[in-house]
Amino acid sequence: GNPELPTAVNITWSSINFKTILQWQPKPSGYFYTVEIHGQASDSKKKCILTAETECDVTDVLRNVRETYTAHILSVTSSGMDNFEEPPFAVSEKFTPYNQSVLGKPEIQNYTQKGSKLNVIFQDPLTPYTFPNGSFQSIRDIFQHDLEYKLYYWKDQSSGKKDATTKSHTFEISVDSTKNYCFYIQGIIPSRRENRNGQESMVLCTSIGRSILDDYGAEVFIIIAVIAIAVITLAIVLSVILCKRKKAKAAREKEPLNGV
Repeated sequence: GNPELPTAVNITWSSINFKTILQWQPKPSGYFYTVEIHGQASDSKKKCILTAETECDVTDVLRNVRETYTAHILSVTSSGMDNFEEPPFAVSEKFTPYNQSVLGKPEIQNYTQKGSKLNVIFQDPLTPYTFPNGSFQSIRDIFQHDLEYKLYYWKDQSSGKKDATTKSHTFEISVDSTKNYCFYIQGIIPSRRENRNGQESMVLCTSIGRSILDDYGAEVFIIIAVIAIAVITLAIVLSVILCKRKKAKAAREKEPLNGV
């Protein structure tokens, strides 16, 4: 081979919803990289041949998501692939997409809070893999019954969090009909040892009719009540004082003039 060429270091797999990117260092200078993917039960496949980049999308050669793969990152010159000598290379850690690809964010399609029921409808994240008809497979199509979802929910402006689990696309939760609720959803693979919890969806909140008491709390009402009582009391006191003054003035006007 060509032992003078540097070999790749810091090789990492980055995979979300089975879209898998292989990354490494350093940036090549005067040479190139070629990636070989080796499966335990399949022939090796070359990707990103003679690339000057330090990442490679290997999604399409990992279609058997239950297989375990390693990546050989070859350091080669432009003509190095034509001879029979084995170029220097570095080997990645093993990677099994089914066990290690991270679950992406579920998409919340609709939610309603009617009375004491909170209903949430969501959609599975899609993968890059397709069915024969060209439609994309979802993570549910791959994980089947291994996949479940958790809904985390709490009263708006409260820190107490509850959760519920489903294997379908909907949640129906009993809630306090007078309170708004915030929530998010997360995919989970309970059978995994690592990467069990997926990415969290965006947080959404319901917006049933709210009172000022809901928004600002009882303290504000107490303050308002105290101010109102003070204003009313002041008005009464002023009225009494003015009334007494008028009576006193009227009485003085009715008194006969001295010395007449």
